[in-house]
Amino acid sequence: MTKRAAIIGGGVIGGGWAARFLLNGWDVRVFDPDPEAERKISEVLENARRSLPGLGNMALPAEGALSFHAELADAVEGVDWVQESVPERLELKHKVYAQLAESVPAGAVIGSSTSGYKPSELQAGMSNASQIVVTHPFNPVYLLPLIELVSTEANGTDVIERAKEIISGIGMHPLHLKKEIDAHIADRFLEAVWREALWLIKDGIATTEEIDDAIRYGFGIRWAQMGLFETYRVAGGEAGMRHFIAQFGPCLSWPWTKLMDVPELTDELVDAIADQSDAQSGMHTIRELERIRDDNLVGMMRALGANNWGAGKLQNDHDKTLREGAGIAAHVDDVADLSQPVLTLHRVVPLDWLDYNGHMTESRYLQAFADSTDRFMEMIGCDAEYIANGGSYFTAETHIRHIDEVHAGAKITVHTQVVMGAGKKMHLFHEMREGERLLASAEHMLLHVDLATRRAAPPSAEVEAALVKVASAHAGLSKPEGLGRAIGDPR
Repeated sequence: MTKRAAIIGGGVIGGGWAARFLLNGWDVRVFDPDPEAERKISEVLENARRSLPGLGNMALPAEGALSFHAELADAVEGVDWVQESVPERLELKHKVYAQLAESVPAGAVIGSSTSGYKPSELQAGMSNASQIVVTHPFNPVYLLPLIELVSTEANGTDVIERAKEIISGIGMHPLHLKKEIDAHIADRFLEAVWREALWLIKDGIATTEEIDDAIRYGFGIRWAQMGLFETYRVAGGEAGMRHFIAQFGPCLSWPWTKLMDVPELTDELVDAIADQSDAQSGMHTIRELERIRDDNLVGMMRALGANNWGAGKLQNDHDKTLREGAGIAAHVDDVADLSQPVLTLHRVVPLDWLDYNGHMTESRYLQAFADSTDRFMEMIGCDAEYIANGGSYFTAETHIRHIDEVHAGAKITVHTQVVMGAGKKMHLFHEMREGERLLASAEHMLLHVDLATRRAAPPSAEVEAALVKVASAHAGLSKPEGLGRAIGDPR
């Protein structure tokens, strides 16, 4: 059955809602009097189509149909959900709700993206108050999963459950606030941090970049995977939350912050926090929580490294220093002994490279060997600048032999031999080892390509000269075991 959502207001947030529904198979109808609305939403959709499908490991359903409507009544005809994202003016929202009361199906949920108004304020005087709830998202809506679902006694359980079902059905998390409060939950945290940041800048303590660095290199990453209280539970050690409060609670009375209206840490409040923390995380030991935290942090920072951003960029820069110390040359001219296979990889196998059998999964062998190929390309001058100028090597054929198991924590190296390097062709043979133990080998045939035409073409004279230099130096090496081997050949 076709599911339909109406988006009222197509700005950044409305466009994000449209993308989230549309890419999860819903038909989306947009009403926005802005003549630029279609262009703006199309641009948001372009980014969403680029990123959201790669978030999970399953293909999304077929994209729904997107339509734009000049009349509000046409946009909401037959819909299951209405998302109101008009500007934060209460009189404007009330005007929209009054119009919606005349045309929205009785069974539809009307959600508001408001970050400031309470649902009781939105519902006041509205004949369709029972349908109206706050569904406050976070930008970008098509990626961030949190929705603060805020209701009042005017909303029946059927409306709340329907809202939860629909929000969950598009891959989001409905955090149901049963008691309304100004700015809901998340924005109250953000406002507290924001106010303190403004004071730090005003008082000349820190710059905007220094404040952002404090967040993105420190507690921001921890919060992303465990939130506030679970993070502090771990910080309390084996004694848990009560010990943390006993140790750090007194600092709340110190003049650290401009926000000094702090609740007294009464026995009742300490008991409530500790009991709730036990219910949240008590099924895990502190050591288990630490390992979960560490795995999450490594995974997130490695993901940031793929974009060379934040803590990931910091690690990438550190890796460059470690690479030099490991003896991986920046250029073939810097290789100490070019008569032997060249060291192109020296790393430890991370936890996220393991499969269900507890050893390195097949795709990670290819990644390690591909990283080695990339490193060798840089050594002969086919680096980022060269590629940006229109030339690169494309892998035409690969063969990997899995010889021995590799486990997390193994310190592996890859040495690369040039079997043939001349003209457009580059034939590489990699061997992966842990110490002297041979773990795997890979044979790669690459062709140099003109990125403008996407066709094979000769490399630059400098790149070819560097490649030929290594190929000539390796010409005297014996044929590596496994070279040219086909699947099923006797070992």
